[in-house]
Amino acid sequence: MLDKYRTVRQQANAEIVIKKSRFIGHAKPVETEEEAVAFINEIKQLHKQATHNCSAYMVGERDQFQKASDDGEPSGTAGKPILEVIKHKGLKNVAVVVTRYFGGIMLGAGGLVRAYTDGAVAGIEAADEIVNVLHREVFVDVDYTWYGKLENELHSKGTRVGGTDFTDRVIVRCLPEKPDAEAFVAWITDLTQGQAIIAEGETVYYIEGE
Repeated sequence: MLDKYRTVRQQANAEIVIKKSRFIGHAKPVETEEEAVAFINEIKQLHKQATHNCSAYMVGERDQFQKASDDGEPSGTAGKPILEVIKHKGLKNVAVVVTRYFGGIMLGAGGLVRAYTDGAVAGIEAADEIVNVLHREVFVDVDYTWYGKLENELHSKGTRVGGTDFTDRVIVRCLPEKPDAEAFVAWITDLTQGQAIIAEGETVYYIEGE
């Protein structure tokens, strides 16, 4: 799993009008190629009266799944520009569809490239670009006498905390970034003078800065 990657937060769309043609950019975060294809088909069904539903997606840690479709527009004027927007923004695990309702004025090859580029940008901006950062769950189990100090130190360090369970002891679900997990465990061990019971859990993505 990647330590961090750029994608979009949510499914969203935005519309622009160019020489009376409506271009609606749709974007969605996806985890698999199947999800990307399903999203594209969903938009095609939703806008089946549209002149074109051009699309592109980029999926996989190494961008190993990528595809672009002109959906009837002249070759290279729609799908490829959409894919280039995804690449230029450095996004992963995202699918984009740009729907066109023809307004009666021909745009020419260059005009189409610009229109589909702008439509893709509009859709991605509406979906909100984010950075997903991989974190490691570290469960810190301490006696109540250590909890105040632990809480203060975690706050000072800026460590993400995913919750706290209070039973006969206190268990804090800490979420350091994955590359820092080993050093974090050593720090906790030193901080609590070896009194903490520490267990590592799953890796989880969280949005950077939130």
